[in-house]
Amino acid sequence: MKVKVCGLTNAADAAFAAMEGADYLGFVVHPPSPRHCADLAEATREVRDRAVLVTVADDAEIIMRMANSAGIGNIQPYVSREHRQTVIQRLKAEGYFILLPWIDERDRVALTEDFHIWESNPDETGVAGGSGRTHPMAFPPPGPFLLAGGLDAENLWERAALIPAEARLNLRGFDAASRLERSPGIKDSVKVRAFIRTIRSMSIEA
Repeated sequence: MKVKVCGLTNAADAAFAAMEGADYLGFVVHPPSPRHCADLAEATREVRDRAVLVTVADDAEIIMRMANSAGIGNIQPYVSREHRQTVIQRLKAEGYFILLPWIDERDRVALTEDFHIWESNPDETGVAGGSGRTHPMAFPPPGPFLLAGGLDAENLWERAALIPAEARLNLRGFDAASRLERSPGIKDSVKVRAFIRTIRSMSIEA
């Protein structure tokens, strides 16, 4: 199972999560977010191979400039429906690894991606990702995914057990942000370690 720790804002927290074995480290570049990473290059300097740029933009050129400024090849883009297909196609064509947000709602359009991030509906939570709220897992992604939405070590087993049987074949791991914090953007090392170690101990049957 893959592990993604998201909402990182500084090099120390990123290094700790990497040392504990996280596969992906998410850095939000979106000033309205309480987890906005103000200095992406500095925060990712020791973990660029695992870093994921998490951003909100409808322009592929803007997204690529952000990623390239810090030498990041993994992107989790939040793009409006109108521009989603064009932007994702461009990023894929340029060779970026895409972790595509998949909102738990009806009638989502499947696009080419490397992983989906199956998460809560922002219309219900008020934010794109990092809400700390779970979702019903009613509309599974059409391909490999990381489960996100209100996860921590204490509820991982319970949430994993609720994944619909038809979706378990595509489960590749878990993603958490706000429930691993001691304050917005600042991780709690005990919670991060527990989250990662719990996932490493899991065996999920399809």
